[in-house]
Amino acid sequence: MKLKKIISQCVFGILLLITELAMAQYPVKIHSHNDYTRTIPFYEAYSQKIYSIEIDLFYRNGKFYVSHDEADIDKQKTFDALYLDPLIALYRMNKGRVWADADRPLQLVIEIKSNDTNTFMNALVDIFKLYPEVFNPEKNPNSVRIVITGKVPSADKFSLYPSYIGFDGDLNDKYTSEELKQIAMFSLDFGSLSHWNGKGSLVQDDKKKVTLAINRAHAQGKPIRFWGAPDGITAWETFYWMGVDYINTDHVEQCAEFFNDWENKNYVISANKKTVETGVTNTDRLDKTTHNFSGFKNDKLQLAQSVATYTPSYRNDGADLPVKNVILLIGDGMGLGQITAADRVNKGLSMLNMRYMGLITTSALDAFTTDSAASGSALSCGHLVSNRHICMSDDGKPYSLITDFFVDKGKACGVVTLGNVADATPAVFYGHNVERDNSDALTRDLLDGKLTLLAGSGMDVFTHRHDGVNLIEQLKEKEYSFVTSFKDINTKVGKEICIDEEMGKAAEVGNLDLLARTTHNAIQKLDQSSSKGFFLMVEGAKIDYAGHSRCLPGSIMETLSFDMAVAEVLKFADQNGETLVIVTADHETGGLTLIDGDNETGRVTAYYVTNDHTPIMIPVLVYGPQAQKFIGKYYHYEIPSKIKTLFP
Repeated sequence: MKLKKIISQCVFGILLLITELAMAQYPVKIHSHNDYTRTIPFYEAYSQKIYSIEIDLFYRNGKFYVSHDEADIDKQKTFDALYLDPLIALYRMNKGRVWADADRPLQLVIEIKSNDTNTFMNALVDIFKLYPEVFNPEKNPNSVRIVITGKVPSADKFSLYPSYIGFDGDLNDKYTSEELKQIAMFSLDFGSLSHWNGKGSLVQDDKKKVTLAINRAHAQGKPIRFWGAPDGITAWETFYWMGVDYINTDHVEQCAEFFNDWENKNYVISANKKTVETGVTNTDRLDKTTHNFSGFKNDKLQLAQSVATYTPSYRNDGADLPVKNVILLIGDGMGLGQITAADRVNKGLSMLNMRYMGLITTSALDAFTTDSAASGSALSCGHLVSNRHICMSDDGKPYSLITDFFVDKGKACGVVTLGNVADATPAVFYGHNVERDNSDALTRDLLDGKLTLLAGSGMDVFTHRHDGVNLIEQLKEKEYSFVTSFKDINTKVGKEICIDEEMGKAAEVGNLDLLARTTHNAIQKLDQSSSKGFFLMVEGAKIDYAGHSRCLPGSIMETLSFDMAVAEVLKFADQNGETLVIVTADHETGGLTLIDGDNETGRVTAYYVTNDHTPIMIPVLVYGPQAQKFIGKYYHYEIPSKIKTLFP
């Protein structure tokens, strides 16, 4: 069967699928170099909704053939079969648009391979005249844009062809004002400027040459494309920030993925940021208690100035002295990538002023990659448990919690989370269950009355229950007071539960210090509740949410919010002198990788490789007496046992 007939039979099925895709928004024009070499020419690039497609054409015996070399011409691979027929079908199906959901053109860059340029051009123009609704912007503003490259006619002949046909320019040529009007872009051999292979960075001399070429094109009001350029993430990112208008690529899908959702891959602290992404970045990867998270409001994530950091006094840091209080801070989903990104953007973090460091492995009992339930359980009960289990063995045996240990020592215990109090990480410090979503059963464990303080969001788990239990009244019988604002923590004598729904929202410019202020009040409450000391767990819950959402700005904000709480804890530890501070995470979320950045501004470009947890090792940062006992590499479940050895 002829190739043309095969394509015509499947074209509408393919197009219907493609046009259902959401419109991609790229910050740069992506150019599919030698598009005809793809497994499925045209459609691979079209499905990514990129801007520009390049075709090499020969004209022979009245037909246009798509091929790089004349010797390789395949009579079935015609311009009509591979490009013209699909385009005509699209414009008819989409009522005069190349994409059903967007008013913007597609560009075809046609490289003339034939020696007889005049015959080639006249035959090509004859085709375009047959379909003015597809190729003539005077007839249709959404028509295909045509650019001629390769054996381009001399500039003095541009006027012989319709004005809607553009030409590839040569930076070394001088064009009249009229000729320049038909120059669509400048294309330049990158190898004439640099031998950079796309690894590392451009050397300064080569960078100056490339910048000069870009500026020369822009000075004439034209975009620029480099062919023969390195083709990979580092190169794409470098060219974008240098101001290259077209990214020339043989890897269309990867390039489109890299530039898609661009605002969520970059962050810089600036009072003069010119554009702010609108809308909300959501995630569908959260669990039952957190599924109604309202998302990251993108225009609320732009900081104008850095967050101040705290440098501790190092009094008693690493000293072999008694420990009275333990404060464990868990950045849910916070790996070294998240820490590095926030540190480079903010130019410092309080947690990185802690001198004692270790690394922990986070696997669950039944899986190489953990969830928050299993990893949180390990940090609380000191045992490996299976995913989704809250401090329980596979056969339903409950394990003793670190809070049980400290209650038996006569110490006050508190749990603070910038999230739902029934979510996995806070729950492992007061409950037991084989299923993390069993919030009714988990919160009933609060009736044991062991916690002096519980603070976070999630009033629904108390008021909209499936078990019919009036948990609030029963907790009041257990001498708990309920407050609905973090400001009211420590305003009443005795045990408290604070359900402040503001703590369930994303960290933003206006509430960035919420976790720090809540932590301050919690420390005051616990410190006054027992003369024997206290244990406090503080969770930065939504670093994890940002990873599931692949939202770098959200990750930066949540990590900075968490770091402000770390600073608050370090201040208390310096004043107290008997407090051990441990900062870690339950796991990493998203496989966050830093691509590049700017040392001067602190701008970071980063890329999530997944929207789920990863098994990457997690840092442990420690401050205070006995901090030296937490360095080295070990398993997450060893942290509780290390803590317990300090209280014989």
